[in-house]
Amino acid sequence: MTMSTCASSPFDHPKADIILRSADGVDFCVFKLFLTLASPFFETMFELPQPADGTDNDTKDGLPVIPVQEDSKTLDTFLRFCYPSTLAEDPLLESLADILAILGAARKYSLDLIERKVCQALVNPKILEAEPLRCFAIARNARLKHETITAARYTLRQPLIPAWFEEIELITASDLLALLTYHKKCAIAVAPLRADLGWVTNHYGSLNSCKWLVPEVHNPNRPSGGSNDKPTCRCGRSTKLEFILWSSFPVSWWATYMEETFELLRDTPCRDIVKSEAEKTIQKVRGAGCNACSARVKENMEEFSNLLALNVEKATASIELEMPF
Repeated sequence: MTMSTCASSPFDHPKADIILRSADGVDFCVFKLFLTLASPFFETMFELPQPADGTDNDTKDGLPVIPVQEDSKTLDTFLRFCYPSTLAEDPLLESLADILAILGAARKYSLDLIERKVCQALVNPKILEAEPLRCFAIARNARLKHETITAARYTLRQPLIPAWFEEIELITASDLLALLTYHKKCAIAVAPLRADLGWVTNHYGSLNSCKWLVPEVHNPNRPSGGSNDKPTCRCGRSTKLEFILWSSFPVSWWATYMEETFELLRDTPCRDIVKSEAEKTIQKVRGAGCNACSARVKENMEEFSNLLALNVEKATASIELEMPF
């Protein structure tokens, strides 16, 4: 007979009336009342005839022992959900492995309330940002509409064709195709923002409101030394017609930012790309040492990237994940 150990508080109470033994041999002394109120499964289980006293394999310290298939970590977590908050606070679920284990236990034992609480962890931004595809697969497998749609939106931060991940086996080829189609449609929805810069001119109103896009060009033949001299730009101008604003060619590094950002948005149509590329541009301009551009590039590009990010989000917000629930 395998020796068992005792669980920690609150599952070591001396007045507990039943023991749940985990698959790895840890005994949880629990109260039937709490489990019965949490789950009709346990209510039915506890109504079954209990083993007679003296049956060593089925009792311990006079209490019935019920073996379960869950390991001690999973058992400890879902029992804390069952207990009143005065005795055990709801545990934090900060990994997908924990979520999968508890979700399986919640369904097995008909713990509907706990299942809903566990599902809420799937839309935890910390988990979504790290593993959106895995969250999508788990939520879709569970037929959770809100959580599936939320996770799908977070997958826009990753390339269109995902690498293999373990939970891909939880979804069908149709589910994956629906996600890839959604991803592609979002990228297509963002593309017009490059072709039509009306959102830029509408926001700034006139060239006077964004002189940083078309700063005064350095002229080596211009005399200097006056008290009113302003720094002039040495960065050069873009000559691409697609980036003309108010009949003027913008500074070259901004045009490069737009080109590189929209190229990346074809595969990852999300605000994160807009913001990260803006930060790279800020560092690049500062490193170039142009007095006219470097002084205020951070302020100007943060405002502009916020504007672009907002428009990217507006463009993708209208795209629906076409998937039956």
